[in-house]
Amino acid sequence: MVRTVGFTGFALMLLASLAASGAQVSINAGISIRIGPPALPVYVQPVLPAPGYIWTPGYWAYGPQGYFWVPGTWVEPPRAGLLWTPGYWGWNNGVFAWNEGYWGPHIGFYGGVNYGFGYGGVGFQGGEWRGGAFFYNRAVCNVTGVNITNVYNRTVVVNRTATNVSYNGGPGGISARPTPAEAAATREPHTQLTSAQTQHIHLALANRAQLATVNGGKPAVAASPKAGVFSSKGVVAAKSAGQSSPARGVGTGTPKPAAVASRPSSGRPPKVEEHRAVSKQPQTQSKPSTVTKGMTQGQPKPQGQPKPHSQPKPESKPKPEGKP
Repeated sequence: MVRTVGFTGFALMLLASLAASGAQVSINAGISIRIGPPALPVYVQPVLPAPGYIWTPGYWAYGPQGYFWVPGTWVEPPRAGLLWTPGYWGWNNGVFAWNEGYWGPHIGFYGGVNYGFGYGGVGFQGGEWRGGAFFYNRAVCNVTGVNITNVYNRTVVVNRTATNVSYNGGPGGISARPTPAEAAATREPHTQLTSAQTQHIHLALANRAQLATVNGGKPAVAASPKAGVFSSKGVVAAKSAGQSSPARGVGTGTPKPAAVASRPSSGRPPKVEEHRAVSKQPQTQSKPSTVTKGMTQGQPKPQGQPKPHSQPKPESKPKPEGKP
């Protein structure tokens, strides 16, 4: 059963315990709240720092002062063969509860949340293990300028109906449910966060600029090249706050996100280098676009409202012919 707890007291006691014992426990462990998390911000993926790292997407965690952004980052897995299943917020018995991410042999359920960069809501299309080496999908991962041979190129279909909503269930939330494969992966043996990941969360918590109430859903450090790195030329700031449907009746943990508009179609495929916000404007393409090269399964960045098409003038009626 999910319980609502005293957040400030719990988080402070948890941090004190972590500092004393060095335990690798999530800040969100056991926390459930009534305020929905902000939408996922729009940002680009940093370049892969070295072969062997796996992308772990950013997310909104909860601390004593509210929601704060934990940057997406490249992480070395605990051992070869393991993949990262991201955590997610889920609506349960009237509250939002955090479901912790984990390492395992297969990707489990992560709420159907479109975290981007290969995590489109189901599975992971950013790479795969082949033997003891991890191979990267160039169509999704940013491996630009990296001296690496473990790459392949596999087209990934962009879901134009996806949003930047960051939670599952409840009013305005994602309605996805686990597939049989995801349910099976949930029952497999799991490995919890690495020490680097735990430190990454603590640094984000200590950085006031990461608070949603401070950055308006647009964090200064949206992604980093390695866990624990918050200041280097590889650090990426969010380009804009994400857009999502508000969770009616349960409050909102996000300052009002920036308005998102659409731009007219140019007939060219969308750029995919960002985890982009989604426009509410209707799409003109009848078929889903495919990603052939880029860094994520993002949506095209909306920039301006298209000009309305002028209505065609009605044709003039022919004059009646004179009677003979």
